[in-house]
Amino acid sequence: MSELGLSLFPAELHVAASLLLVVVSFFASALTAALGLGGGIAMIAVMATVMPANALVPVHGVVQIGSNAGRALVQIKHVDWLIALWFSAGAVLGAALGGSIAVELPSEVLRTGIGLFVLWVVWGKPPKLARARKRAMAVAGFLSTFLSMFFGASGPIGGAVLSTLGLERRQFVANQAITALTMHVFKIIAFGLLGFAFAPWAGLIVLMIASGFLGTLAGSRLLGKMNEATFKTGFKWVMTALALNLLWQAARGWLAG
Repeated sequence: MSELGLSLFPAELHVAASLLLVVVSFFASALTAALGLGGGIAMIAVMATVMPANALVPVHGVVQIGSNAGRALVQIKHVDWLIALWFSAGAVLGAALGGSIAVELPSEVLRTGIGLFVLWVVWGKPPKLARARKRAMAVAGFLSTFLSMFFGASGPIGGAVLSTLGLERRQFVANQAITALTMHVFKIIAFGLLGFAFAPWAGLIVLMIASGFLGTLAGSRLLGKMNEATFKTGFKWVMTALALNLLWQAARGWLAG
């Protein structure tokens, strides 16, 4: 096992920690495939406990490319390419701006803003954006990708906007996958240009992507058996949990400061 660990896993991590991340990738992808989102934030929360901070966001981004690509492939017939196009337009600008900022904004401010925004969309009465989906998804693409440069997982922003477009559950999951894939692709390009070395993490990334794809297949089977009301209820509570987690992290930061 030690020789296998040395050949597949990065030296910065114990083999047991690397294997834990491979298992977590399966369950995180299954969660996202079943409910549309949640797995990315769950995964980065676990990764943050065992990985060095400088590698956390870029490695998470590459793994999420694999996870979202697999989910998009499984649900590709439900993708609305107009949504994807306008999200991409915003994502390009978000990655460029996020990669060029030398001074990071206070994380407590960003977490608080995202958390409150998500709670408003889920529990309030946000405007219906079906007639303005081009502008809405371009803005979502910009904000998601920009903030993803700092936090790694900002899927609730895109998911919150998508939830206002009147999509049925398979359409929602498919379009969440393609927009999240776009966000992570541009983010990883930016990190590559900034000089992050991905090679030492390649073995772990490949295994996490493979286990994540198996999780996507499992979660997609669950999605197909789920009725619309159950999906909407599950989505609402997952979004709420993610928002409250962001607000809790922000509160801890404020108190620690």
